[in-house]
Amino acid sequence: MTDSKRALVLHVSRGGEPLVFALSEDGARNVAAKLPDLLTDGAVYDPELANGSTVVVNFAHVVTAHLDELPPLAKVYGSELPRKHGFAN
Repeated sequence: MTDSKRALVLHVSRGGEPLVFALSEDGARNVAAKLPDLLTDGAVYDPELANGSTVVVNFAHVVTAHLDELPPLAKVYGSELPRKHGFAN
């Protein structure tokens, strides 16, 4: 069985495409526990992304949010960086 990659999907109040962030395992666990309160309170939160960085989300501008599974080769904000890329080869 392959490791599942969790993503936070945000639909913001200005419309357009949803914002998708790849989460670390801890980040996904923490967001799952807090997501209803974050949306209700319009709070600011900084989940840990899969690449070790964080992103600050102001949930006052989020209409709806959910956790989802990423397809195996998906590249979104916070995805783990490949070992070799660009001029680093």
